[in-house]
Amino acid sequence: MDVFVIPIGGERYELYCEPPADPESAGDEVPAGGLVGRLRLRFSMMLRAAEDRQHRHDAAAPARSVAGRLQDRALGWIAQRIAEQRLLWHLRRQTCAVAVHPQDMSFEQVMTFVRRTLQRDYDRHRLWLVVDTIGLVLSGPIAVIPGPNVLAYYFAFRVVGHWLSMRGAAQGLRRVAWSGRPCPPLAELRDVVQMESPDRDARVHDIAARLRLPHLSTFVERVAMRHA
Repeated sequence: MDVFVIPIGGERYELYCEPPADPESAGDEVPAGGLVGRLRLRFSMMLRAAEDRQHRHDAAAPARSVAGRLQDRALGWIAQRIAEQRLLWHLRRQTCAVAVHPQDMSFEQVMTFVRRTLQRDYDRHRLWLVVDTIGLVLSGPIAVIPGPNVLAYYFAFRVVGHWLSMRGAAQGLRRVAWSGRPCPPLAELRDVVQMESPDRDARVHDIAARLRLPHLSTFVERVAMRHA
């Protein structure tokens, strides 16, 4: 598994990967049966619906009911979270990984960043797992109301997603054997992300094409806006 160390300006970096899309298998390590089994089912349903939404082109679709619009908005939010957490979800199955990094970074620098990032992610997802588990329990009475149970599905997605992310971060910290591979095009991104659009977009698309990472430009745009 290749994990890219993406410079986003100055000394800031983000971890990124583009594993094959496989939403149904994201929860396959969650034990079935009882409450956990129901959470797994809800999680798979949300993943499938959100992935389908990403591939639809229905901007001109007729106006929907309030509940339908809320559901679409929730699925859009989930689709973004899938992109953000997919690295950790896939990392939990790995025993070897390659940190693809800018050539002006040493492997020691890269691994310091990787371990710090994974530890931060583990701590953050552990905290939110507790918070969202409480939210899921409190949303239980709403599940009996007919119609799309957006609130219950929302908390179910977050609970299982945080649990899987914790597993991936722990796997990366304790069991994955890491190696490094310098990548000259990544060093170019350090200056490119500081540029103004549309010049930045054109350069990022060029680098993404050279790296064969078709979704890199979307990722860079999102983190550039977040850190602007």
